Amino acid sequence: MTLPKLQIACDHSDLPSALADIKAVGDIVDILEVGTVLLLQVGDEAIKCFRALYPDKLIVADPKCADAGGTVAANIRKAGADYMTCICSATVATMKAAAKEIDQVQVELYGDWTYEHAQAWLDAGIDQAIYHQSRDALLAGETWGDKDLNKVKKLIDMGFKVSVTGGLDVDTLDLFKGVNVYTFITGRGITQAENPAKAAQDFQDKIKELWG
Repeated sequence: MTLPKLQIACDHSDLPSALADIKAVGDIVDILEVGTVLLLQVGDEAIKCFRALYPDKLIVADPKCADAGGTVAANIRKAGADYMTCICSATVATMKAAAKEIDQVQVELYGDWTYEHAQAWLDAGIDQAIYHQSRDALLAGETWGDKDLNKVKKLIDMGFKVSVTGGLDVDTLDLFKGVNVYTFITGRGITQAENPAKAAQDFQDKIKELWG
């Protein structure tokens, strides 16, 4: 079983704070994410800065693209990102257009998506999905559990590389032991820690303990 990757999600509202956190953990995590909030605030300048700081790191941009997939993907790729996200409600045509312009498209799973939708994405050559507990759902009191685990397993069995995100802490990873998760994505679980570098290393150590 492949060792899951660790991705830092930067949903900061300003670029200096994002860069400070990236510099603190960039050598520890596997993937750097320019989050939706940061993209909305400062645009592709964030991607360019991440790439300048870490020329060899995998960088994901998270626009949750719903339309104009080819144009958005081309602009994001030119700025320096390797992957980008499309929201699951986007048309397959939008996802395919994006996939022509960038290395990988990841489908963000929100709301009332179905496995029939998922099969259509696979049929179109889109084989990465991000399973969420959204920030709003977590604030409303939802927690990770078997319902989430079963959906993640089903998507993996279908052929997806599944990333998992939403209020993750180190202990949450125990739920996924033995499951071939592609990436664990966390933002505040690292950036809001007293020592972000230690928090990132704790995640990596736990991943190695459970999947190594």
